[in-house]
Amino acid sequence: MNQMQNKEQLPLSQEEQLLFYKQAYENERKKSAKLAQRLSDANMQVEDLNGKLERIKNSGAWKLSKPLRSAYHFAKRTSQRVGNYGSPKGIARKVRSKMIEKQARAYHGTASFPTAEMRKQQEETVFSKDIKISILVPLYNTPKKFLTEMIDSVVAQTYKNWELCLADGSDKEHAYVGEMCAQYVQKDSRIKYEKLAKNEGISGNTNACLKMATGEYIGLFDHDDVLHPSALYEYMIRICEEDADYIYCDETTFKGNGTIDDMLTLHFKPDFSIDNLRANNYICHFSVFDRKLLEGMELFRSQFDGSQDHDMILRLTAKAKHVAHVPKLLYYWRSHKGSVASDINAKSYAIEAARGAVADHLNTCGFENFEIVSTKAFETIFRVKYEVKDNPKISILIPNKDHVEDLSRCIESIIKESTYDNYEIIVIENNSVTEEIEAYYKSLEKYNQVRVVRYEGGFNYSKINNFGAGFATGEYILLLNNDTQVISINWMEELLMYAQRQDVGAVGAKLYYADKTIQHAGIVIGLGAHRTAGHTHYRVAQTNLGYMGRLCYAQNVTAVTGACLLVKKALFDRLGGLDESFAIALNDVDFCLRLRELGYLNVWNPYCELFHFESISRGLDDQGEKAQRYNEESARFREKWAKQLEQGDPYYNPNFSLDRSDYSLVIH
Repeated sequence: MNQMQNKEQLPLSQEEQLLFYKQAYENERKKSAKLAQRLSDANMQVEDLNGKLERIKNSGAWKLSKPLRSAYHFAKRTSQRVGNYGSPKGIARKVRSKMIEKQARAYHGTASFPTAEMRKQQEETVFSKDIKISILVPLYNTPKKFLTEMIDSVVAQTYKNWELCLADGSDKEHAYVGEMCAQYVQKDSRIKYEKLAKNEGISGNTNACLKMATGEYIGLFDHDDVLHPSALYEYMIRICEEDADYIYCDETTFKGNGTIDDMLTLHFKPDFSIDNLRANNYICHFSVFDRKLLEGMELFRSQFDGSQDHDMILRLTAKAKHVAHVPKLLYYWRSHKGSVASDINAKSYAIEAARGAVADHLNTCGFENFEIVSTKAFETIFRVKYEVKDNPKISILIPNKDHVEDLSRCIESIIKESTYDNYEIIVIENNSVTEEIEAYYKSLEKYNQVRVVRYEGGFNYSKINNFGAGFATGEYILLLNNDTQVISINWMEELLMYAQRQDVGAVGAKLYYADKTIQHAGIVIGLGAHRTAGHTHYRVAQTNLGYMGRLCYAQNVTAVTGACLLVKKALFDRLGGLDESFAIALNDVDFCLRLRELGYLNVWNPYCELFHFESISRGLDDQGEKAQRYNEESARFREKWAKQLEQGDPYYNPNFSLDRSDYSLVIH
């Protein structure tokens, strides 16, 4: 053995090196030729279709049919919206969710304002820190009603140590703005006002507000919105109890000329999630932060006007020691004609500004050669395509017992569909009894990247994968069920672009049942009847955009399923693999929670797509011995992770029901 090892370590001769490089070149040439042909075919199709489209648009019939086409497209958009729900069952689910939301709205509006007794208690609370919060509001031609309601909502705060800094860039036709503000200044010394020589835009006007501010913390407030009376009080709790230096809350939009009870869209957010924030400005309102975070930087940068807040949030949260989320609806965002809340196209420049802000942030973080593209969910909800560095080897572990058809479909889809080529497939054979499976294993010998190893114990998913990992020679371990089938040809690249990051632990895929409804889109702890863990967006249609577009962008989650999970082998080994006391269920969730304990993020990427014909291989865990085993493992999981379950999933807002997977709200 030692002689063989020494022989293997001898340097290659010049002739052997030349042969190696020739073979590598030939492999790359074939791969490039294959991809080039696909691209050429696609380009030819695009060119042909564009020519046909141009001829149609230039025809008289096209121009005359405009009214009819407008009506048709309206009907089509409506049909598509309904179609996104996938089926009558999906539509019923959406209707049921909307009915629940309608009930919940009543709780989150003026009905949630503090009673006289609660107000007295909050006003008299003595906090451990003496913090003045300077609220910055840039004014520009603000309608009288909006201005009055905005200022009144600050004056009504139960926490009293604040100042309101108003910088006014209004034109001469809106001189009433200054007159109204002067009246407020006379009544309350905490309100400061300055008329600007000229309008400097959102960024310039807000920076002027900052120059007026004397508080230790800064709050950003739009001139046409409304604050909940307890907003600053709730923020002070986080500042004092959690030492938070950046705080945000949940929010809702409401009809422009109505009251805050005329809600349109309620947005309940996750705790701080960097991948969510890179994909879209989910934090948005109401941002309050330690003034020290601004040292050495501008508050708003004019080149990002339209998405100046997204740029600011990315920069400040990167510096913050602790970003806190108040999971309460404390900010009311007015939706009216011309506002971004109403229509992003009202400020189309905001789209490019948002893309630029994310790009600047990624460059600052050291990322290169990335791509940022809008998703079908919304123009400013982005898909970030990171560069896959080098060409690391991925070891794909596939446990199997019998089930030739499932396994062959899985392996054939990997070999035929994948564009990534540096991988090995390790099939972990677990006591199959059919002759058919042995014949299939024999047929796999033609593939250099596939091998079969034999595990002789009983069925324990964790032990089987840990055993297989011992044969892995790759830098990455990819756990994969034998009842999966590749859909997206760049599925390994989509997993790898996140797994290669130093801050990421496990990365998971978007998995579908055979009927193209969702099986897996991230895991929430505490969700489901057993209060252990459950899949979000379970059984919704493939076409569905998800809650606030969440099915359309990569995001941080507490856990991903072991049916398709990529992780660095070094991390897998560091954790000792999967916990073998979880023989069948919850071993993947436990693994992901242990990664989080080490400080790593787990990511779910919807652009890695596979079918998962779940439970075909071994059946369901809902009867007899299997049900008993599942109950026992669930109890062990609840005991082991009791603290985390009590705290709740950080990526799943406590206003969502744990009885449903569709982000339905809790009825208070």
